[in-house]
Parts: sequence; structure tokens; C-alpha cells
Amino acid sequence: MNDTLLIALGVLALVVVGLWAWRRWHPVSFWYGVAFPARAVLVYLTWHHVASGCKLTRNRRRWRLTLDAVPVLGPAARSASGIVQHKRRMRRVDIERAPRLGALRPTALGWRVRLRLHDGQVPADYERAAEGIAHAWRVHAVRVVDVKPGLVTLWATMRDPLTTVETVPQTGELLQVRPGKLENGRDWVIDFRAVPHWLNAGATQSGKSNLANAIIAGLSPQPVALIGFDLKGGVEFTPYAPRLSALATTRKECVDLLAELVSELESRMAVCRAHGARNVWNLPEHLQPVPIVLLIDEVAELFLMADKSEKDEVARTGTALLRVAQLGRAFAVHLIVCGQRIGSDLGPGVTALRSQLSGRVCHRVNDPETANMTLGDMDPAAQDAARAIAAETPGVCVVAGQDGSWHRARSVYVSEHAAEQAARDHAHLTPAWDALIGSVPTTRPALPDAA
Repeated sequence: MNDTLLIALGVLALVVVGLWAWRRWHPVSFWYGVAFPARAVLVYLTWHHVASGCKLTRNRRRWRLTLDAVPVLGPAARSASGIVQHKRRMRRVDIERAPRLGALRPTALGWRVRLRLHDGQVPADYERAAEGIAHAWRVHAVRVVDVKPGLVTLWATMRDPLTTVETVPQTGELLQVRPGKLENGRDWVIDFRAVPHWLNAGATQSGKSNLANAIIAGLSPQPVALIGFDLKGGVEFTPYAPRLSALATTRKECVDLLAELVSELESRMAVCRAHGARNVWNLPEHLQPVPIVLLIDEVAELFLMADKSEKDEVARTGTALLRVAQLGRAFAVHLIVCGQRIGSDLGPGVTALRSQLSGRVCHRVNDPETANMTLGDMDPAAQDAARAIAAETPGVCVVAGQDGSWHRARSVYVSEHAAEQAARDHAHLTPAWDALIGSVPTTRPALPDAA
């Protein structure tokens, strides 16, 4: 008996050590082979209890056959106490039913599962219950990631993938940058050809400037023209001057550059019209102009007025910037607008500009209005996620694209030295601003004589 017990304990110890080694050295295969199946069994066994606790169940009335004890009537029954007979009856009873749980599909960070909604339920019910479901399942977070008529998909993550973000390789594609990672483990890709303009909001030390560094470092090796509007007197973008075709540090300089940029847009528009092209990408390759990316730091400085004498300058700035945003997509001119404070109190120009910036990045902010201004026309859950960003996690942000979907993301750390080095290394790719403006031909080349 003792030998059998020792053998059993030895086998158990070997199994435990083997599982530990498997998890330590091959975590991916351990997750798919052991941990996920165990989690799936636990989810299915406890789902009814979890749904009931989160108030996602519904009572359904069903007919049920029951046996009722009925006292026997009559003189003989009165003398024999406790004599009863059972009769069968059909009764309508309320049965608590949980939403139907589909098959759990494993992911690298957790799992996805589709649920069929009860009558009267909406996806918002599951968004409100997501935190409770996460606690019940003992996971990092649960999110509603897909909605179809009568169906929702829940995505559970075992851990926060944004705790550490390593260097992400660049795409090599024109006007694409990979500044970090999304919460689903995929690379965060900013594609200016798909989403032409971006709004980047964040408080000091939230990661806003680091994202700008990552974008500059990612665009520097590409054949594009970079323009900087640095309303902090040039302290932010001056180190990147070798890679900037133009740099404005005052509002007057910004107004002058914007006027030239609008003129360049009109020139590109004329070329497209002459060649019957809807945008510059439909032009012949030798006629396609150099893409321009305009980075604006502290956009609030463009709209603040010390007195009424600045009103005209502010109005001209806002109008020119709005024209660039409206026309830029078709003619390869793109905006990245950054700011700590973005609110409606800055004037209608900011609100109109925001409507043209379909890409949104919201880091930790100091006031709810900036989060609302950045993400207010998106899913309300995105605002809640942005307000929940901790100060101890710089670089974490909420990213929303033009399709309305949003993700938590984190940009990889790019030091100022690394961004400056990238600007110097690729300074030879910098097109001169004077040569860039008006360099595109505005007439169709003459056709050869038929003779």
C-alpha cells in the first residue's frame, strides 16, 4: 500500500513538473493544449450562474407535468389522518434561462464566444455587464467586439497585452506607420491612405509626444514631405528639422504656410482635372506628387485669442486648416493634429476641424470634455476606456478609425534621440519646400501628331 502511494505521488509530481515546464518553455502550445480547454469547461459549467448574477437571464414560461398531493375526502378519510392521493396536473412554471452560449474560439490572449440575445435585449446590456463577467471568469477584461442582429460576440483576454510593447517592424508601404500594438495582440497600423487625418489628444506625460516621435521615425525613410507646426516656439520639432521641408513656430508663419499649402492643393486639383483622375493616385506614376504630412503640435494655440485684434488671424488660420482637411485626402495631403486641450470653448473652428479628422487617438486626458471631443461621436464605451487609462501607463490610448470600431493600444517607446537620429539619417529624402510648391504640371502633355 505504501509503495503504491509513493508511486502515485511520484507520478503526480512528475505531471506537475512536466506541466510547469511545458507552460514555462512553450506557453503558446500549453495555452491551446491545456489551459484553454480547462477554461472552456469552467465557462460552460458556470455560465448560467454568471449570467444570472449579471442579470442577463430571462424567465420563460413552460408547461410542466407535476404530481400534487390531494387529501382523500370522505368519512373514512377523516378517521385515517394523513391519507393522500397524487394527481397529475399540467402547470405553467417560470424557468430562468441564460443566453445561448456558442462555441468558444481560442485566441492568443484568451477566447471569443458568440451569444444569442434574448428577446428585448440589446448589446448595451452586455457592455454594462462586461466587467462583472470578467470578474466571474477571472480574466483581465471582457469586451463586446462584434454585433449582428440578435447576436453579440464577447472577447475575453487573460492578461493586459499592453503592459509591455516591444519594437514593431515597419511595413515598408508608403504612408503606413506601425507605432505600437493593439490590445488584441496585432500591430497598430496607421495607414494615411485609408484614414487620411488623425487627431491625437493627451495630457502631459501621457504618451502624445512619444506617438509623434514614432510617426516621424516611421515616415522619415519614406518619400514624403514632412511639415511641422510647433506653437511651443519650436522646441518640439526643431530637432527634427533635417527631415522637415518646412517648420512654422508662430501663428503668422502657420498662416503663411497654410496659404501656400492651399495653393498647392489647388494645383494638384487642376492636374487631376486635366487628366480625368479623381485623386492623385489615379494619375500616371510620373505625375503623382510627393505626399505631404502636416504635424501640428498644440493645436489650441492656433485658435486662442488674447484680444480682438487676433480674431482675423485666427479666422484665417481655421479656414485654411479646414480647407486642407477637406481637400487633402484626394490630393495626398494629410494631417496629424495634436493637443492637450481640445474643447468646444476654443471656437467653432475646432469643432469643424474635428469632424474632418476621422482617425482618433485619445491618451490619458485631464478633463472629460477633451475625451468627449475626441471620442464623443464614437462608441460611448470608448470614452469610458479612455478615462480609465492610468497615469502609470504612458503610451496607452484608445484608437478609433473611420469605421467606428475602437481598440486600446500602446505605442512603442521611441526616444527623442532615436527620432532625431532617424531625421538625420534620412535628411537626403527631404524635398525643399520652395521646389515642392507648384512643382506639379497643371496641363496634360500634348498628344503626338497623328502623322
